[in-house]
Amino acid sequence: MRIGILNSGGDCPGLNAVIHGVVGAAHTLGWEVVGFRDGFEGLLPPGDYMMLDPDKTIGIMKLGGTILGTTNKGHFVAKVGEGNVSQVPVEIVEKAKSTLRHLEIGALIVVGGDGSLTTGLQLYQMGIPVIGVPKTIDNDIQATATSFGFDSAVATVVDALDRLHTTAESHKRVIVLEVMGRHAGWIALYGGMAGGADIILLPEIPFSLEHVAKAVRKRDAAGRHSTLVVVAEGARIETGELLTKERVGGKGEDRLGGIGDHVSKQIEKLTGKETRACTLGHLQRGGAPTALDRILGIRFGAKAVDLIEQGSFGRMVSYQQYQVGDVSIEEAVHQLRLVSNDSEIVKAARAIGITFGDQ
Repeated sequence: MRIGILNSGGDCPGLNAVIHGVVGAAHTLGWEVVGFRDGFEGLLPPGDYMMLDPDKTIGIMKLGGTILGTTNKGHFVAKVGEGNVSQVPVEIVEKAKSTLRHLEIGALIVVGGDGSLTTGLQLYQMGIPVIGVPKTIDNDIQATATSFGFDSAVATVVDALDRLHTTAESHKRVIVLEVMGRHAGWIALYGGMAGGADIILLPEIPFSLEHVAKAVRKRDAAGRHSTLVVVAEGARIETGELLTKERVGGKGEDRLGGIGDHVSKQIEKLTGKETRACTLGHLQRGGAPTALDRILGIRFGAKAVDLIEQGSFGRMVSYQQYQVGDVSIEEAVHQLRLVSNDSEIVKAARAIGITFGDQ
């Protein structure tokens, strides 16, 4: 048996742990593993790939990114903007099939987020045996309680907030930290709570800048002259608009950015307090994965191989109730896991005095 694996979409900590898990489990079964470079683009003839064996994956778990490379552009993009999906051209899929037949690959593991799994589902529906592995630092795929990369991203946010606390206190400033989170605010929520943020602004909870300013003034009156605000990049301003850095015109999803600067300027305008903005950006995607993400990546990789052995194609690895199982890819894509305003964790945050700008 020979199987393939590719990473597609954004990079994140833990991808190499998945590769390690796949290669280790496959080697135990006596299978060969082919790693395709740069996502789905590596499937195009003559194929851009490398043979993977345990010797080549020694020591890769501690590395950020992926040894296979990845991309969110190219011929296989199926997600073309918020809520919009296009079909990968049949001739492109046929080229991928030709490469897989030539290399005698019996199954393909696709490691990616909602967009990449949408592409993987289309390949499966057109006859390619596909297993999906969810990859999202935003933690926004409904069919899995968590995914690798999220814990590492949160740790980066917490480290940033720990550092920002001292400078905010020294200058009696408000500091706004913009973090990733297009549709879901899990990174902002977890990172903000663990890092001691005072105000957290999420895509799921509409906020008023007047309420945010009110919270800052209330802290000032209580003798707390510094305030830390965490805002997810997908949080919408009061008009309902998403702030973007770059519009891509139907070639994918627009690049978000700017909400941190906007909130910072408005807080300073409404309160008169000196306010600074900081954007973490791709720092959240880089660096070594945490122990939790390494272990989760290994388990996901091993489960993907197990699903191939069972012949359970069209399935996605899923983590629920502390167990790694599986769901159908079709059920998993386009079902976002979002923060609920009445969830226990939001209630806990409110109970300790964190403001979400909605009241």
